Amino acid sequence: MSLMAGMTVAHGDEPSADWSPDARHGELAGPRRAGAEAVQPSARLAKFHVPEIVFGPGSLAEIGHCALRLGGRRPFLVTDPGLIEAGWADEAIGHLRRAGLRPVLWHDLTPNPKDHEIEQGFQRYAESGADVIIGLGGGSCVDAAKGVAILSGNGGRILDYEGVDRVVHPIPPTVMVPSTSGTGADVSQFAVVTDTAEQIKITIVSRTLVPETSLIDPRLLTTMPGWLNAATGLDALTHAVEAFVSRAHNPLTDNHALHAVRLIVGNLPRTQVRPRDFDARLAMAQASLEAGMAFTNAILGATHAMSHQVGGLLDAPHGVVNGVLLPHVIRWNAQVWPERFVPLAEAAGIPVEGMPPREAAQRLADRIRALADDVGVPRGLASLGVAESDVPRLARTTLKDACMATNPRELDVDDVRTLFHEAL
Repeated sequence: MSLMAGMTVAHGDEPSADWSPDARHGELAGPRRAGAEAVQPSARLAKFHVPEIVFGPGSLAEIGHCALRLGGRRPFLVTDPGLIEAGWADEAIGHLRRAGLRPVLWHDLTPNPKDHEIEQGFQRYAESGADVIIGLGGGSCVDAAKGVAILSGNGGRILDYEGVDRVVHPIPPTVMVPSTSGTGADVSQFAVVTDTAEQIKITIVSRTLVPETSLIDPRLLTTMPGWLNAATGLDALTHAVEAFVSRAHNPLTDNHALHAVRLIVGNLPRTQVRPRDFDARLAMAQASLEAGMAFTNAILGATHAMSHQVGGLLDAPHGVVNGVLLPHVIRWNAQVWPERFVPLAEAAGIPVEGMPPREAAQRLADRIRALADDVGVPRGLASLGVAESDVPRLARTTLKDACMATNPRELDVDDVRTLFHEAL
């Protein structure tokens, strides 16, 4: 498989298999070519692709204007029963109608959107004559909205688009309104879909999936249940950590990743015990945004590749699985590139001055595990339903996941099995 569309490479857009961590500098070594000197890290090109971002309390009121600017007349609003019950769907519909639009509501979704649900959503979209597609909700709603958009512009079945750059035709304009502080789907080039026949999650990566607009209203975060707040917060933390150590990181992604770590470590526990603490909610909304901007451009790593397999098998909350796996993956990756974890440890509040890099990485892993304990995440995958007998299959499918391409350490199937066993 080719490297990600979102990877940063030297000399324009040509990917190279020669990217490798330089442990002395915490940078990527440039590709070498016949007749050309290696490009120094400071000279590497850095791409940074993000949507228009509308951020702040009350910004949901802008949803009609966002759709109008994209040529909307009959927007297709993808949401779920929880958002309807919380009143956010009605508020969004009201704003759309006040802008002179005629929205179509579709909400036949379950968590971790399924292939057949997305295909049914597309049928509803096609029958309704809708245009702009709006995703209102958590990552499941946003991914489902992207899936409907993919099928509208490209046809076929949603599973046909697994992998990198398979979405070759334009899709309808999209506006995403996240209701959780963690998935980053509202700014990313990713869509994750459950293959119900194979019981795995597939990853679709395409720059066409970066929405035109991300509309982030922190008010929506206050109606999340506690378990979802914990799960999405740990998902955002995993995005930030994996983006920072990714083979495709760059200075632009680094700054957002480190700031997201600071915000999450300092504010996620506060949102658990004081759900209406608006300063903490505002900080977590920004953390989710910054982690999302980092990972959509730097991509991710082994934690997400493994987590997708568990989620597909058990329909388990993605962020919870990340929270279990991340400390194990940090320790594994730090065996070959510990220096890269020192800034992350410092961002997490660990005093790293004079500390050996391997110890800093270990302290970071311990700090993340302690944070997961604080917000009520289980300590092992077995408590989520993963059995010893599942490990061989999970390991095999992990290696096919697109997120493995940018993990800083190469892993084979035996390595992945070892990590799953450690995390049980």
